[in-house]
Amino acid sequence: MNPNFLQTPIPYLKGVGPNRADVLRTELGIETYRDLLHLFPNRYLDRTSYYKINQLQPSGADVQIVGKIVHIKTVEQKRGKRLVATFVDETGQMELVWFRSHKWIRENLKLNEPYVVFGRIARYGSNFSMAHPEMELLSEHQKGLKIAMQPIYPSTEKLSAKGITNRVLGKMMQQLFLESKGQFPESLSKNILEELKLVSKSEALFNIHFPKNQELLAKSQFRLKFEELFFVQLQLISKKLLRKLKIKGLPFNQVGEYFNTFFQHHLPFQLTNAQKKVIKEIRTDLGSNAQMNRLLQGDVGSGKTIVALMCMLLAMDNGFQACLMAPTEILANQHYNGLKELLGNMGVKMALLTGSTKKSERTLLHNQLENGNLNILVGTHAVLEDKVQFKNLGLAIIDEQHRFGVAQRSKLWHKNELPPHILVMTATPIPRTLAMSLYGDLDISVIDELPPGRKPIKTVHRFDSNRLKVFQFIKDEIKKGRQVYMVYPLIQESEALDFKDLMDGYESISRDFPMPEYQISIVHGKMKPADKDYEMERFVKGETQIMVATTVIEVGVNVPNASVMIIESAERFGLSQLHQLRGRVGRGAEQSFCILMTGSKLSEEAKTRLQTMVQTNDGFEIAEVDLKLRGPGDLMGTQQSGLLHLKIADIVKDNQILKTARYHALQLLKEDPRLEKEENLPILYAYSKMMQNKEIWGYIS
Repeated sequence: MNPNFLQTPIPYLKGVGPNRADVLRTELGIETYRDLLHLFPNRYLDRTSYYKINQLQPSGADVQIVGKIVHIKTVEQKRGKRLVATFVDETGQMELVWFRSHKWIRENLKLNEPYVVFGRIARYGSNFSMAHPEMELLSEHQKGLKIAMQPIYPSTEKLSAKGITNRVLGKMMQQLFLESKGQFPESLSKNILEELKLVSKSEALFNIHFPKNQELLAKSQFRLKFEELFFVQLQLISKKLLRKLKIKGLPFNQVGEYFNTFFQHHLPFQLTNAQKKVIKEIRTDLGSNAQMNRLLQGDVGSGKTIVALMCMLLAMDNGFQACLMAPTEILANQHYNGLKELLGNMGVKMALLTGSTKKSERTLLHNQLENGNLNILVGTHAVLEDKVQFKNLGLAIIDEQHRFGVAQRSKLWHKNELPPHILVMTATPIPRTLAMSLYGDLDISVIDELPPGRKPIKTVHRFDSNRLKVFQFIKDEIKKGRQVYMVYPLIQESEALDFKDLMDGYESISRDFPMPEYQISIVHGKMKPADKDYEMERFVKGETQIMVATTVIEVGVNVPNASVMIIESAERFGLSQLHQLRGRVGRGAEQSFCILMTGSKLSEEAKTRLQTMVQTNDGFEIAEVDLKLRGPGDLMGTQQSGLLHLKIADIVKDNQILKTARYHALQLLKEDPRLEKEENLPILYAYSKMMQNKEIWGYIS
């Protein structure tokens, strides 16, 4: 086969032509033969063969089976009921399941009569089941028509309107296989193929489009998913190795006076084992002569700031400056004040730079940075301005990284001759699966325990009908001298509605909590920054007991005395948002509470979210549930993830394949970092082709 065959523009394929090519390009992004070849079916209809229950494979395909229903029962579940029928043939049994239309189905099903059932197979443990199957008595079925196992391709309204139906796409695919004689170059090494018992590339591509049977389809899907994830991991890992080899880091060889003085005399509490482990990982990086690029994950309140400070003191011990960048002024102020308090009288010169820093202060600050008199700079995006030049920046710490774009991060690199070490911190736990794909080029550290003396926050779900009891509870807490947050949701589309909700809420709270006995602060998006800060200040100082707000308080405000978080219309919030908001309380030694208020009508997904919040405080567990509910694209924000471009793999469902792919990519690069060995040439060839065609996206710089 001509090596450039797959680069042929799609209009040249017989049966396509310029008009159809236009629609294929705009609707499905298909420009070349290769793009068409990689348009994989969503699912398959198999009406040719009849499976025995003991032959079923978990390939997610639709199959048909002949058997009898021997038993029907109704099963209560957390939400509603399901109807379950036991379906048997001579080789075994499985379940047929219905979640609706129970009465009609019960009345119409005949026990012990031969049926043909058709539907998608799912496996739970060792049992197979089929939900809402198509059913037909065998006697009726035998009179009908038969069609082959048929791939169903992704489609859009515009494609259908232009006459590019599933059948037409199938015809184009047949033409492509005719012209290529079904031969495609292998892209994996013999070793990997043999070790994982994978089918060849040509066989996998043929059987994904024209599956001969279920078993070959399952093998082909595995082969292509593995390959896709393998090349993504290959790119991320080689990027990481290359960086460690090529980008020389600033050597931090000393653990000196600053670090030791702080450790011995200024630590407010003993470090947790998790914090010690993370500091050790970071120290190893800093002393390794390679530039550090580490992601530090830790739940709200796990003590990331102390770790960040100790790293900055290490930089100072080695004669370097450090900076800490936060996404908002409130958070930057808070970091600055927190660090000042921790450092006490240690003589560390530190300054704060935000949008509101006055011009005269700025000039002074710029000079001190350039002549090396300033040790630590805390700030917002303002730190990135070209005017801000350091004498010798050794460590840059970025808080809440998902709020900073890649371009902004790279600006920090150019603040020094040699790029500074980078530590990225986040309180948004990223599930392992996603971290391996998104941040596969960063080293990852996790602080997975809370400091001693912190009590886990108690979370409950209450309906609006219990509001009076909730208000009584708030009054009791305020009597004990505590403070309360009440948060209202923000729906971007209708600011007017949000504002009305917030104001209605504020009015009813003012009625139930009258002045002068109670003081209430209010903060929302329409206020001027200065007014917001004033209200925030009053709450922080304890002049007001209740803070009514939209989600502006999500990131970082630290009020140790606030012990109750009420989240109104909690069903409108995403899981990670709920978890972040809950993390605003529980900062002091007292027991804290989070109350999720909702109406009585809730969707299934909202119920799952609320249940998860009530059951666990573990951010990673919550992130895993969130990932399953929302999918990877939503979780990271589509632009950031690049993950939506995966053609066949799904990093949530194919988690195991992802781990296998990462393992094999690591092994390969250990043994043959440049892919020079004869047996790895197919991988090298495929990899360089992909890099030329930008097929593996530069996920995250």
